[in-house]
Amino acid sequence: MSLRACKANRFDRRAGDRYLVKVNVAAIIPALNEERSIGQVVAAVPRDVVSQVIVVDNGSTDRTAEVARAAGAVVVPQPERGYGAACHAGLMASVGADLLVFLDGDRSDVPEEAPLLLAPIFHGTADLVIGSRLSGRREPGAMPPHALFGNWLASKVLGTLYRVQITDLGSFRAIHREALIELGMQERTFGWPVEMIAKAARRGYRIVEVPVSYRRRIGRSKVAGTVKGSLLAAFYIFATAFRYARWR
Repeated sequence: MSLRACKANRFDRRAGDRYLVKVNVAAIIPALNEERSIGQVVAAVPRDVVSQVIVVDNGSTDRTAEVARAAGAVVVPQPERGYGAACHAGLMASVGADLLVFLDGDRSDVPEEAPLLLAPIFHGTADLVIGSRLSGRREPGAMPPHALFGNWLASKVLGTLYRVQITDLGSFRAIHREALIELGMQERTFGWPVEMIAKAARRGYRIVEVPVSYRRRIGRSKVAGTVKGSLLAAFYIFATAFRYARWR
């Protein structure tokens, strides 16, 4: 289905907001050593909305791939470490999908809320939808203070550079697959989410935020859980934000 056709789709109100049209939605879940959580995440993805669940194993040394496969996901290996590299591998594997939903594999995102992200796209009012953890309900301790501040600051920087009204850089998001391919994504690390927003804004895509829930993750965060991870993420986020300020 083309981007134009997806924009024209609407809900079937008589069916209680179930999707009437045949649109293939793929959920892409980058995962690195998420053996304890990935099975729960895959099982919670609403299959009445999502046609395919793709777990990208980003070089795990535990049973992440095995558990994900047993839960019903298609597992795609991506030995090159990096969040962006994993997301790109999922994008390339999602052949046949019309819409994509990205979420984390640590159970911090709530997969059951995927329809909230897809609704603006189905209503034809958005091309990229970002789940905002800051405007949604957060479990106590789910986001440490430095993560809250970093997201607030990065959102302000993006708002100034790209004239977008966002409050969060959350990885739980939905976008047309065709639109994402058109952006020509290049970042291989933590800069991927920022690159998507920056390029989408430059292309004139309609970017919308919806409040989403956020839980304490299972296991230790690879970003906010360590000083090194937090500093690296901050570097890539802000470097990417300024790098694409002149992108056309």
